[in-house]
Amino acid sequence: MSKPRKSVARQTRRDDRARMRNDSKLIASADRSIPAQPTPARREPVKPLTHGQKRYDAGFKSSDIIFGIGPAGTGKTWFAIQRAAEALKAGLIKKIYVTRPAIEVGEGMGFLPGELSEKFAPYLIPLNEAFEEALGAGFYQYCLKVGIIEPIPLAFIRGRTLKDAWVIFDEAQNATKAEFKVFLTRIGENAKFVINGDMSQIDEKIGYKSGLQDAVDRVGNHSQVSVVTFTRGEVVRSGLCQDMVEAYERT
Repeated sequence: MSKPRKSVARQTRRDDRARMRNDSKLIASADRSIPAQPTPARREPVKPLTHGQKRYDAGFKSSDIIFGIGPAGTGKTWFAIQRAAEALKAGLIKKIYVTRPAIEVGEGMGFLPGELSEKFAPYLIPLNEAFEEALGAGFYQYCLKVGIIEPIPLAFIRGRTLKDAWVIFDEAQNATKAEFKVFLTRIGENAKFVINGDMSQIDEKIGYKSGLQDAVDRVGNHSQVSVVTFTRGEVVRSGLCQDMVEAYERT
């Protein structure tokens, strides 16, 4: 290659590098100009929207164990998380535990990467939005990091005493009678157990009778236990969600 051609090639490469640097600066500047928008914490206490939520809320105030039974979309878990977050922010409790049966849909939990909390995290994705709304995204992540909010698989509750806490047991229709016995005998001082489930969504893969109804039959009449049943007419998620619930409840 002749000298003039080499000079042109070198200049072209210099120009390309200069454009890349300028583009990088522009991108970085644009990123800085768009402020982060973390989810802010809810400031006002939530209010019950339906008759079922009013009875549910009354149960939180009067009982240590509360069963919320009914179809998807009635706000059972969302409302429980809001009230648990309010108790945490008010200093009435020290922790919030969340648990559910680890029913495997694909590969088992043991095949997932990471520590136990990381393995269990996918099971709790439906709860993240409610916690972020209640506490703000940043404080929620902090609570997870330091263990103020602790996700724990139902199978790992054995031997623990859960106290000074709200314990939210989600998807309880997929737990066995034996699992309920272990769970309900973990309750300690200043603890509130909230147990949510939908009898119409028992996972077909579990291969056993749900322990949720058995637990209600055994302890539902105790003075410190409330059982609240939600109806499909109380679905608050959306009108379409209610239509879907009704479609799958038809015999």
